[in-house]
Amino acid sequence: MKKAKHELVVIGAGPGGYVAAIRAAQLGMDAACIEVEPALGGTCLRVGCIPSKALLESSEKYLDADRELKKHGVNVSGLALDLAAMLKRKERIVKGLTGGVDGLFKKNKVTRYLGHGRLAGPGKVVVDGDEPVEITAKHVLVATGSRCAPLKGVEFKGAIGTSTEALSYQEVPGHLVVIGAGAIGLELGSVWRRLGAKVTVLEYLDRILPGADAGIAAAALRVFKRQGLKFQLDARVTGARLEGDGAVVDVEGVDPVAADRVLVAVGRAPVTEGLGLDTVGIETDKRGFIPVGEGFATSAGGVHAIGDVIGGAMLAHKAHEEGIACVERLATGYGHVNYDVIPSIAYTSPEVAWVGRTEEQLTEEGVAYRKGTFPFKANGRAQALGTTDGEVKILADGATDRVLGVHIFGPRAGDLVAEATAAMEFGASSEDVARTCHAHPTLSEALMEAALAVDDRVIHM
Repeated sequence: MKKAKHELVVIGAGPGGYVAAIRAAQLGMDAACIEVEPALGGTCLRVGCIPSKALLESSEKYLDADRELKKHGVNVSGLALDLAAMLKRKERIVKGLTGGVDGLFKKNKVTRYLGHGRLAGPGKVVVDGDEPVEITAKHVLVATGSRCAPLKGVEFKGAIGTSTEALSYQEVPGHLVVIGAGAIGLELGSVWRRLGAKVTVLEYLDRILPGADAGIAAAALRVFKRQGLKFQLDARVTGARLEGDGAVVDVEGVDPVAADRVLVAVGRAPVTEGLGLDTVGIETDKRGFIPVGEGFATSAGGVHAIGDVIGGAMLAHKAHEEGIACVERLATGYGHVNYDVIPSIAYTSPEVAWVGRTEEQLTEEGVAYRKGTFPFKANGRAQALGTTDGEVKILADGATDRVLGVHIFGPRAGDLVAEATAAMEFGASSEDVARTCHAHPTLSEALMEAALAVDDRVIHM
């Protein structure tokens, strides 16, 4: 077995791992990264964030050509879906971005190892692969991410699968049943609905988008229903089985639901198996996450962990921030993540985005707050775009006016939430946002008007 030595070894090349390795190298550390997949970038780049957004964009353009362009005076004839070309475009984007990470490793002199990385005692990491390597390292960072969570009574087989399979269906399903009304289920359900599938979403809770503001989620539900998505809320799935070329989903208290395809999207589970955690005395919690303390340190000296594998918001950008904070702390003694301002986005159409606390959380915590809302139907840019569903909601502290939460359902909400996140990071008040000059006509004016509404001085309503 070959021997090697590095100051830092990162296990996992997802958004947290590869960013941590690059930042460590920038800070002068001899950094290496181990990844079992040939393509770098983790779930996000390979079978998650990026390919799903590529399909969302393509499917929305297809739907626009079929239904919306005529409103703009653009008449389309002979419209036809070329699903193979759509999937090929998605793969081309994935290949370009994963290859880009490889280029960034070379640029920053990060050593890349292909194979399965595992701890092999204090200060030791082994790469199992075609060319096994034993690495001695001062610091080890576990960033192995997560996988699609299983659902009791449901086996991933044939027509029953996860988001990974749903990104590559070779034909549009006649009926797609989605189990789970979170961001992943709604996004991929939207893709295949736009392309012609009947889509039924089964959700255990009495609402969609757990974690989002309840009022915003309710508004989104009404629009998604109008778009043709079918919902069964308070639906407890007890099992799913293959039947013929399709499947049948069993739901407690109601008739089984037959489907051509079933997408299980009930969350994510950490990837900790086979990491050799026992060789350094690390025990996962009951859900499989690695416990960490200050500076993302585990119970084992010299071993840190970040991203989905430690729990919390299982988002690429959260892992990214933790990776940077962790290695900066190792190199400089300081690194910090503000978990109060981690934005979340569902890339539906319209998009749903939020940062900070919801009305429900503030009420539960007994925090007095003021609220300002503004609908996109009163925004000139939204009118010009032809996307007027939704609103912006700003929640501000009742005493200090400091912004505590911003919730957006509307066009390009995922981009608009960045301003809200920056405002909250710097402790802005709703008045600060309201008094900031916003270009006209832009969608961001809706954020300004919602801030004005906190103080009952909205202009365009």
